[in-house]
Amino acid sequence: MKNGFLKHDPQDLSPQYLEDLATGYWFSEVLFTAVEAGLFTLLAGGGMRAAEIAAALGFDPAGTERFLNALCTLGLLGRNGDVFFNTRLSDTYLVGGREHYQGNSILWRKYLRESWRGLRECLEAGGRVAYPPPEESGENMRRRVEMYIRAMDDVAGTKVREILPVFEGVFGTGRILDVGAGSGAVAAGFLQCFPGLTATLVDLPEVLEFAKGMLEERGLGGRFTCHPANILEPDALPEGPFELVILSNIVHAYSEREIALLLSRAAGCLGAGGYLLVHDFFPEHRPEKAALLDLNMLINTYNGRVLSAGWVREELEARGLCCTEPVPLRTDTALVIAARDAGALGRLRLAPEQRLISRIRSLGFREVRSIPAAEVHVPDWVDLRCRYGCENYGRPHCPPHTPPPEKTRAALRDFSTALLLEGEPPARDFQRRVLAAEREAFRTGYYKALAFWAGPCAFCPSCPESGPCRHPGEARPSMEGCGIDVYETVRRAGLSLRTLQDRRDYVKYFALLLLE
Repeated sequence: MKNGFLKHDPQDLSPQYLEDLATGYWFSEVLFTAVEAGLFTLLAGGGMRAAEIAAALGFDPAGTERFLNALCTLGLLGRNGDVFFNTRLSDTYLVGGREHYQGNSILWRKYLRESWRGLRECLEAGGRVAYPPPEESGENMRRRVEMYIRAMDDVAGTKVREILPVFEGVFGTGRILDVGAGSGAVAAGFLQCFPGLTATLVDLPEVLEFAKGMLEERGLGGRFTCHPANILEPDALPEGPFELVILSNIVHAYSEREIALLLSRAAGCLGAGGYLLVHDFFPEHRPEKAALLDLNMLINTYNGRVLSAGWVREELEARGLCCTEPVPLRTDTALVIAARDAGALGRLRLAPEQRLISRIRSLGFREVRSIPAAEVHVPDWVDLRCRYGCENYGRPHCPPHTPPPEKTRAALRDFSTALLLEGEPPARDFQRRVLAAEREAFRTGYYKALAFWAGPCAFCPSCPESGPCRHPGEARPSMEGCGIDVYETVRRAGLSLRTLQDRRDYVKYFALLLLE
């Protein structure tokens, strides 16, 4: 059973996508129940039979086996005969006490479930409607804060492991300022990686109470100080200069006006060669997750909202800083890194291809997917399909005026990487974006960058009946016109493309950008 609601294909008009959306909570409830019951921790010592698991957890044996089977289909358990055991995924992230445990984060999502049921009321009211009761005891509030901090600590621990390689070899000695530090996990990751750094954590007193204990448990006592403050207050941030200022998952927690002020104050704390690290959910990276988190902010905060990486960059550049384009992590968040000196950004370990993909995606493509150039499929039949079946055959930049399959195959051997660019009509707009992507690649240093787009050239209403092309510098051949099997190449990239059954069907365009 695949969670298809994470892979919506606009060319698939069956109602299955809607069914998958409607039953999405089935998946999460199975996970919540297993984590809350401690199932994966129970199985950390080895496999067990369903009856043994049921007895240990106080469950009914028959129902337990059905529950365990469901977990097997989700890839969280494995089964050998009548013995159930953890998979590598669950053994790594769902066993209590393990270094990478994510159970606190998962159960925090369960806690948020109740407030999400009030989405309609929030939409009617224009904002949050559910608040902790005024009579809530201090102890209850403390437990709630601890639940949140431990949940965010789980998440931040996984994120910082993705972030640290970007800064490999950058820091010797210096100071970190972690603004809205939460558990301090991001700062802690840098402290563990760079022994010459110290950190100042800024957050509310009740939050820092937990952060202090967590960093001391990591053996970092003596290398950090706590600075209790409301980060929105004008004088909340201590004086710099700092070599690294961190805002991790802070941008989405406040209003646009508040974040603009906070970015300005954070920038003011930077040393001459320092870095401002903004880590957050951005629509440029994972638009579905960013949009749903934005609703989560509507439901659960006073005025939080998801802002784009482009907006963050504009704010920082307006304050005299140089910025990277969004740096996507493998998970659902991304980075924007700023510095006073562009040379400092050049010291970061950012893969050129990764940076290029981020810039190309911002041009308006639905998807940008990297594949080895050798995966581009060029059989011998495609140009025959152009000759016998396409009304554009014979036009400039269409067969027979395009490279034959053998020439295309030979040319592909001179490239190592191909980017598949997915878009939609109108064709002229799509083709202009493809040219912009090719130019961006050239400016980045890929001097051999070469684009093939979808369909015949759409720059002119019609090609001249005689004489040369009106736009020889802009026209490019199509993938299929050069013998490329677009459907098979798209499939090899893990994307989907279907033949159209009706003129009203959703149309996808694909282009290819070759890089070396």
